[in-house]
Amino acid sequence: MIKKNKDAAPVLRPQQKYLLSLLALLVAGAVVAQGIVSRAHDMHDLRHWTDAQAIPSVNVVRPSLSRPDQDLALPGRLKAYTDAPIFSRVSGYLKAWNVDIGAHVKKGQVLAKIATPDLNAQLDQAQANLADAVAAAHLAQSTAKRWQEMMSSDSVSQQAADEKTGDWRVKEADVAAAQANLQRLQALESYKLIAAPFNGIVISRQTDIGQLITAGSDRGTPLFRLADEKQLRVYVDVPQNYAAAIGPQMQATLKVPELPSQVFTAQYLNTASAVNTASGAVTIELLVDNTRGQLMPGAYTQVHLNLSADAGAVRQTLRLPATALILGDHGEEVATVGPDSHIIMKRITIAHDLGNFVEIGTGITATDRVVNNPPDSIANGDPVRIANGSPAPVAMLDVSGVPHA
Repeated sequence: MIKKNKDAAPVLRPQQKYLLSLLALLVAGAVVAQGIVSRAHDMHDLRHWTDAQAIPSVNVVRPSLSRPDQDLALPGRLKAYTDAPIFSRVSGYLKAWNVDIGAHVKKGQVLAKIATPDLNAQLDQAQANLADAVAAAHLAQSTAKRWQEMMSSDSVSQQAADEKTGDWRVKEADVAAAQANLQRLQALESYKLIAAPFNGIVISRQTDIGQLITAGSDRGTPLFRLADEKQLRVYVDVPQNYAAAIGPQMQATLKVPELPSQVFTAQYLNTASAVNTASGAVTIELLVDNTRGQLMPGAYTQVHLNLSADAGAVRQTLRLPATALILGDHGEEVATVGPDSHIIMKRITIAHDLGNFVEIGTGITATDRVVNNPPDSIANGDPVRIANGSPAPVAMLDVSGVPHA
């Protein structure tokens, strides 16, 4: 029994001390256990969060079906219906030019004048040669007639008379040759005036006053370049896969960068009917009216060809954005997301390359979820998270710029 003393602290029995120590130990153990459990739980949450963050997020798209009547957008080049470099037919020095670039000219209008001192001297010599040949021919003619008269009186032999007659014929041939040479030089003299061969616009001037002019297209640059821009030809390389759809029934429109809001109608004109071995495409020729002068020869244009399924060459195919393609050691591939959210790599074949989009020949189905802009490190079997939820089929753009599925 504990004896109480008002001046001293109570004295605990050994059993009470043991119980208090055991209680303190149990409390400390509980605190330590709670800390360990809490820390283990936090470590588990951290490990789970780290693992979740290690799984890459990807955006996926679904392939879209191309329309039976589809618009094929291809680059083209505008060219004047008639485009000709203007060279000189005579040599000399440029005396004057009358038109500059941008000038509209009529057929036969004088573009420039050439001074030809050498040609003038040749003309003078040719005229003198002709006069000499005519005089010699007259003398030979009178001689031949005189010997024919003397032969009738047996004053000269038949042989001698025939020789004089033959000399007369030779002199007449010399006259004809001299006349032809003079006419040739006179024809060349007319080329001292450079005239426009057709109505058009001057798109280049490569000469100036006093410049030495050398005759012939293989001896220098053209003096002028003339183009008839009232109608323009459009040349387009169409992939061989669409060759069967090319024909007069094909509708074509075109746009140019400087007039983005305007659409020009083009008319099918011709086809090369042969595949270019370098490009694997068939060149077609279109014709577009340019009476208002809005289009420029030589300009780039984007041509939209409306290909009808009735032509038999257009069938529905699956389309993907070009950014979904993976080009590696195994060829063209796409990364698809399987039902378990793991990557499945699929090899594909490309039927048509449309620039921003490609048409897939084989390898995928319309229900596949294809990763768009896949990272370089993506591999078969990798776990992924889809960031954009349920993807819709990728949208395409028609001629008017309005998206369609």
